[in-house]
Amino acid sequence: MEKENNQQISIDLQPEVAKGTYANLAIITHSQSEFVLDFASMLPGLPKPQVQSRIIMTPEHAKRLLMALQDNVSRYETNNGIIVVAPPAGTPPPQQGGTFHMGGFGQGNGGQRS
Repeated sequence: MEKENNQQISIDLQPEVAKGTYANLAIITHSQSEFVLDFASMLPGLPKPQVQSRIIMTPEHAKRLLMALQDNVSRYETNNGIIVVAPPAGTPPPQQGGTFHMGGFGQGNGGQRS
């Protein structure tokens, strides 16, 4: 078994970043050397999703993010109950490495960028 590294990291969080950005759609793509995560908002009345933030990371860091999310979701569900994920009505199953709807808005163009 691997030893866990519980080292604390001190970060600087500016007020304009601390307020966060809402996203209910993630578009994830990758190449051999990097993963690109575009976080967007699909809202009623808007013709297409607007990318709010783009994160680019190495494959190793993408895997570390996946593991951290799995750990946090597991702890959340232990404390608050199982998170039920139901795809929006009429949404086809996600394609490999594609778009993941995080909300019920916008069944328009399937989250594809135009």
